Amino acid sequence: MTEPGTAIGPEAVTESAGAVVETRGLTKRYRGGQLAVDGLDLDVPGGSVFGFLGPNGSGKTTTIRMLMGLIDPTSGTAQVLGQSMPDAARTVLPQVGALIEGPALYGFLSGRDNLLRYDSADPTADPRTRRVRVAQALDRVGLAAAAGKKAKAYSLGMKQRLGLAAALLQPRRLLVLDEPTNGLDPQGMREIRTLVRELAAEGTTVFLSSHLLDEIEQVCTHVAVMARGRLAVTTPDPGDAARVLKERGLTGVTVDGDRVSAEAPPGDVELADLSSALVHADVRLRSFGIERASLEDAFVALTGEGFDVAG
Repeated sequence: MTEPGTAIGPEAVTESAGAVVETRGLTKRYRGGQLAVDGLDLDVPGGSVFGFLGPNGSGKTTTIRMLMGLIDPTSGTAQVLGQSMPDAARTVLPQVGALIEGPALYGFLSGRDNLLRYDSADPTADPRTRRVRVAQALDRVGLAAAAGKKAKAYSLGMKQRLGLAAALLQPRRLLVLDEPTNGLDPQGMREIRTLVRELAAEGTTVFLSSHLLDEIEQVCTHVAVMARGRLAVTTPDPGDAARVLKERGLTGVTVDGDRVSAEAPPGDVELADLSSALVHADVRLRSFGIERASLEDAFVALTGEGFDVAG
């Protein structure tokens, strides 16, 4: 079934041979029982531009943070570049460039000095070529002219570019970008898309998280959708069924003829308990279960949950 933080779609799971990112049953539950990612199986082929699509709250950033070893999963496994995370973080992360939840910048330093500090914190970076690398990274993201300006004076789009430049200071086998075009104007978005294509052509696998359908469609070779499935009940007693589901805490309950549907219940709610509650309330069941959305259905459904179709 398709739960919060579950990837669906024809390209969401590929052959694991050559996978740069691989998860099996990856799950994250926060204190208080909030389920952020539930049983995620994901394979990212080497050399791909992999689109990770979903609305806010669907578990995209939580998944990325687990892949990068920033937080531990509650259960399941994650492998990046063939090694288990977070155990192999020290070995893996020098080969990964990442821009997650916006860059962390020193506002009192210039863009150039921010990158110099990032580079100096990398134990694998050759200090003799540091300034050359920084200049090349700034030029690649279109910030060469603003390199001397303090970061606190940068616009949101410029800060995004600077964060991307930091991720490109070294050659990377994998580049993980969380909403990389946030704050960019249309021209800036086109430039980032071009850069992503260039990086992929050079052999870098790009994992691109976004809520923009147009962005994913234009640049990605593979796509996974973080979505929720729906509980579907067919019954001659739809009113009573809807009442019982609401009493059991389910949300998004709708009635269409003899069909009652609701948001898929959280992982700690057993379907057997729900069906038992319906039966004990004398609700006659013709069918009962979780419907798995197709990729097309997921796109249509998710556009109603905050997606920007126009880009």
